[in-house]
Amino acid sequence: MATLGDLERSVMSLLWEGDSPLSANDVRDQLGEDLAVTTVLTVLSRLEKKGLVRRERSSRPHRYTATASREEHTVEMLNEVLGTASDREAVLARFIGGISEDEAAGLRRILK
Repeated sequence: MATLGDLERSVMSLLWEGDSPLSANDVRDQLGEDLAVTTVLTVLSRLEKKGLVRRERSSRPHRYTATASREEHTVEMLNEVLGTASDREAVLARFIGGISEDEAAGLRRILK
């Protein structure tokens, strides 16, 4: 799983939260930063190469969507990290030890 830089995370957040595909200009405008559209296109191209976004080529300008939800992406990252741990149970125990009571209750509900 490829790691994301700050700008890539910001772009992915927009795509995850959006209701429809976004063009590079849409992304630039919604980021609210003083960025060139070429910079946004470069970021979108990198995200596409990482398999995180899909470019719709059927119209101009091209529009971009996330290939998976934020939750699906997070699960992939968690599974990758757990896959590198020599003691998965210890990692899970430390993670669970750091969650709130509400999160623990939610986890208990899920496990039932």
